[in-house]
Amino acid sequence: MKAAFIGLGVMGFPMAGHLARAGHRMAVFNRSSQKTQRWVYTHGGRAGATAADAAAGAEVVFLCVGNDDDVRAVAGEVLPAMAPGAVLVDCTTTSAVLAREMAALAESGGRAFVDAPVSGGQAGAEAGQLTVMCGGDPEAFERARPAIEAFAKAVRRMGGPGAGQLAKMVNQICIAGVVQGLAEGLHFARRAGLEPAEVYAAISKGAAQSWQMDNRWATMAEGKFDFGFAVDWMRKDLGLVLDEAGRNGASLDMTRLVDGFYAEVQAMGGRRWDTSSLVARLEKP
Repeated sequence: MKAAFIGLGVMGFPMAGHLARAGHRMAVFNRSSQKTQRWVYTHGGRAGATAADAAAGAEVVFLCVGNDDDVRAVAGEVLPAMAPGAVLVDCTTTSAVLAREMAALAESGGRAFVDAPVSGGQAGAEAGQLTVMCGGDPEAFERARPAIEAFAKAVRRMGGPGAGQLAKMVNQICIAGVVQGLAEGLHFARRAGLEPAEVYAAISKGAAQSWQMDNRWATMAEGKFDFGFAVDWMRKDLGLVLDEAGRNGASLDMTRLVDGFYAEVQAMGGRRWDTSSLVARLEKP
């Protein structure tokens, strides 16, 4: 397909690379032109002078930017430039309200929109093993799906516009609880005089096992947090979750509590630390 990718950050850069390796004819754009040029040097394709230039005539355009306002601004630029009937696929984590707004905007101009937030972090993006939760018209989803599969191990349509973002919110609720549980478990183990590595070996093959445990227990025990999904990003996501809960009436006591714990980590200087840094607030002097 003739494709474009807007936003070449830690996630977008490798995701766009997988699209190029899958044979799609790529044009890319990033606000930092150095990243755009580095991507083209690495993967080939065309560097767009603007987001609209990158999207010109494309059959599918991917966004992976910062927040609702960023998506709104970029979508306004790229939708008119895309081929008639093309699909705009937004991999940014945003509000479901924004996704529905963008779907209506795209439809009004003869294009389609699919909200497609991802889970799996930088490692998943680099390996092409992301989980993608999608919302949108079934026909638009099926047109975009072959391209999405270039960087995904699992792709599922959850429902109409915004449903992908709602599923991503569920994902973040579950992660928040698991990471806080791991932080408290590790903290308890140390206070009880247990060796963290031995505890992990004992419990990681039982009911307590999780991706977070397998991939974060050792670094949490070592106090290493300079990698992964940043606390700032998690707080942005949890803010979206809590806003949505205010609309739908969901009771999210644990999520609200953990969001407050992340605020404490930010105050400790951990804005860019990995989300596993929840343990740092428990073990600070």
